[in-house]
Amino acid sequence: MARMKILFLGLLFACGSALADPPQGYPFVAFDVGLRSAKEQHKPLFVYFGRFGCAWCDQVNKQTFIDSDLRALYIKNYVLVYVDSESGKRLRLPSGERITEADLGVRFKAFATPLFLFLDVDGKEIARIPGIQTVQNFRDYDRYVMEGHYQTQTLVEFLKGKP
Repeated sequence: MARMKILFLGLLFACGSALADPPQGYPFVAFDVGLRSAKEQHKPLFVYFGRFGCAWCDQVNKQTFIDSDLRALYIKNYVLVYVDSESGKRLRLPSGERITEADLGVRFKAFATPLFLFLDVDGKEIARIPGIQTVQNFRDYDRYVMEGHYQTQTLVEFLKGKP
């Protein structure tokens, strides 16, 4: 019985250490606020779908988003949105429709986390990137979006031809 308690406490601790809130130091906003801000600021959106208990999200937060140059680049170039893909928090879309963050996750097919989306100012998808990513990956994705490469080639084509 004592072994079971220790195992249970260990699992509880492991889950508690992988909360995967948005990374520290980034001005993430809710999706509805982000859509409005993107139009006002004429900036694309960077949408991070995470969830409570996602160890991979926690890993990306601690190993990638900790980079101060990456943080400065993304704050400068994007409206940053964080979506808890399992949350019941309510949002109001520009159309007036009220949905939850979980509904938004379904709408964008965010069935596994982390998932990163780049959207234009109208909310149209530019790129979809699943899974753990490095600082260099995110720099490459930034170039793909900010230099307009997405208008003439897929992300895979861009990444194959990058210097």
